[in-house]
Amino acid sequence: MPMRLPQTPRRLALASLAAVPLLLAPLGAAAQGSDWPARPVTWVNPFAAGSAVDVVARIVAQKVAANTGQGMNVDNRTGASGNIGTDFAARAKADGYTLLLGSPGTMAINPFLFTKLPYDAVKDFTPITQLVSFPQVVVTSPKQSFKTVPELIAAAKAQPDKLAHASSGAGSTSHLVMELIKADAGIKLTHVGYRGGAPAMQAVMAGDVQAGVEGLPSLVGQIKAGAIVPLAVTSLKRSPQLPQVPAMSEFIPGFDATAWIILMAPAGTPPAVVNRIQAEVKKALDDPGVRQQLEAQGASVVGGNPSETQAFHRSEMAKFKRAVEISGAKAE
Repeated sequence: MPMRLPQTPRRLALASLAAVPLLLAPLGAAAQGSDWPARPVTWVNPFAAGSAVDVVARIVAQKVAANTGQGMNVDNRTGASGNIGTDFAARAKADGYTLLLGSPGTMAINPFLFTKLPYDAVKDFTPITQLVSFPQVVVTSPKQSFKTVPELIAAAKAQPDKLAHASSGAGSTSHLVMELIKADAGIKLTHVGYRGGAPAMQAVMAGDVQAGVEGLPSLVGQIKAGAIVPLAVTSLKRSPQLPQVPAMSEFIPGFDATAWIILMAPAGTPPAVVNRIQAEVKKALDDPGVRQQLEAQGASVVGGNPSETQAFHRSEMAKFKRAVEISGAKAE
């Protein structure tokens, strides 16, 4: 039978000291969250300066910087369809000072498009909050005979495989959104991929292809100038920026395929830090001036807490997995 030692004052004191780290651990995590940001923060954008992700990120980051007194630096790390910058963020220290600007391409399409990917979109990241959503727009040229979605569908059914649609490249968001439309509308259009959204839209305007899909923030100028004709937005409801343009759901019930930007942290970032970042970003998104700037770009503020954002991300992955399977697109 083991011997029980008497509880002397010294032993009681040592036992109390041994418990101190356990008691302080949660307090330390909370303190770490309240201290964020104690130094400049890097927001990694896997795409080029001037892209929709870049424009939105700089508007929000600038306000967070003003509110916190610390620099919020948008770092454009481009290449490999966004995989280079995303992988860089995945490998960063999980302390809240390197964040990722996730979008459908890197966080919902590439996981199913690429046979090998250097990061795991679920396991390597912790969603913080959804910054914005913005619809894609199905567009055509004033030169085309059809000016509505029903007319496009009728033309495509009358001439199977004779009409073509442009995108910013195979496996891009603009390509896969149209693949969903084609599947749900029961039509065939030949896909023509270009090296980016700008040349794809130039091909639409020139009449080289009959239709295309592109994000609203990239099209505001051409639509206002009448150089391109919007047929529908791909969000579930009409966009406040284009109230006269119908939603695709008015023709395909339940259709919803918007683009979005989610702010993410490397997996393992302390929950207190994640919550602190989410609170600061929410404060920025709630600012009327920030909302006005984002809406002028065709974006709608979303927000949301980490658990809501995680659920949304998982649902979008399922949606774009279907789109990749329908398209048959693959990348090495």
